Amino acid sequence: MTMCGIVGYTGQRPAVEVVVEGLGRLEYRGYDSAGIALVGADGLAVEKRAGKLANLRSALVSRPVPPVGATTGIGHTRWATHGAPTDRNAHPHTDCDGRIAVIHNGIIENFAALRTELEGAGHRIVSETDTEVVAHLLEEFAAGGLMEAMRRVCLRLEGAFTLLAVSADEPDVVVGARRNSPLVVGRGDGENFLGSDVAAFIAYTREAVELGQDQVVELRPSKITVVDFQGLPAVTRDYHVGWDASAAEKDGYDHFMLKEIAEQPRAVADTLLGRIGQDGRLALDEMRLSDQELRDINKIILVACGTSYHAGLIAKYAIEHWAQLPCEVEVASEFRYRDPILTRDTLVIVISQSGETMDTLMAVRHARGQRSRVLAVCNVNGSTISRES
Repeated sequence: MTMCGIVGYTGQRPAVEVVVEGLGRLEYRGYDSAGIALVGADGLAVEKRAGKLANLRSALVSRPVPPVGATTGIGHTRWATHGAPTDRNAHPHTDCDGRIAVIHNGIIENFAALRTELEGAGHRIVSETDTEVVAHLLEEFAAGGLMEAMRRVCLRLEGAFTLLAVSADEPDVVVGARRNSPLVVGRGDGENFLGSDVAAFIAYTREAVELGQDQVVELRPSKITVVDFQGLPAVTRDYHVGWDASAAEKDGYDHFMLKEIAEQPRAVADTLLGRIGQDGRLALDEMRLSDQELRDINKIILVACGTSYHAGLIAKYAIEHWAQLPCEVEVASEFRYRDPILTRDTLVIVISQSGETMDTLMAVRHARGQRSRVLAVCNVNGSTISRES
């Protein structure tokens, strides 16, 4: 799983240029939608689009986002978790009055209860995401200022998250918060930055501030303020980034492959965000297989292409070791042609990053036609494979 890209800026430059450029440098992380929020003396405006960043750029060219000349903004590239990758579910999300905008990395585990509470209080929530509840909670606490509102909201949230917010009432302020999800500050001269990693702002400054766990940060053009979730002044660490823009995208590694190898433990941990229950057990709510159905399975077949196939080879070792079930790994393009033996007691696990890999999709359809149970492991919520499985 690849985590979302996050950019925040306040200073003297046109925020739309800084934010969109930062999102461009974070494209390597993978995403299915993109959006920005700009705030200035004339108020707050949001533009967002499903699909590639090019779709957002085209929208900004055809319909420039007011307020004109805004020098504060936030931007986001999203991998869908709650809600399909649509324009409506793309970030940023706003409160009822459209005066507060929020972007979010991670998973808010108690969002369903918060949504019910907010809707009961009269808030109108329009997306399927877990993120939108944060915008409405900030609205509830807005009287104390955006930073204090963010601090109070974080005390209500369960899960792992990075949050950025802007408000029409404080047009030169960006507020961020983090818990178990990355966020770094870029310190400039009369301008300051936030990013999910330093690649977001490396073209403008190499001076960074590392935020600790459970901290809230307020950026103004010439000031950075950090407190913990209890409101006490927090300890941070300044450091100098010794890489150029190209190396920053690779997190200092010489090659992307080395970076991807080194970040595998974090990638696994990110994948499990929001899926570990209070008892320490995995909660795979989307699986929809009962305990009895799982007990009835007597064979597992992993089906995938390319690097997903190699992930399946590793999964075979784990499944046979822990589940003590025979496990096969098949290349998706060959699966349906070799007439595999499939029964109701066979579990076919298909792996696809995009959720649209045609050979893997045809394997799903073949397995379903043989009445086998099918489980998809996929990065894109709402993709064809995730729906059909």
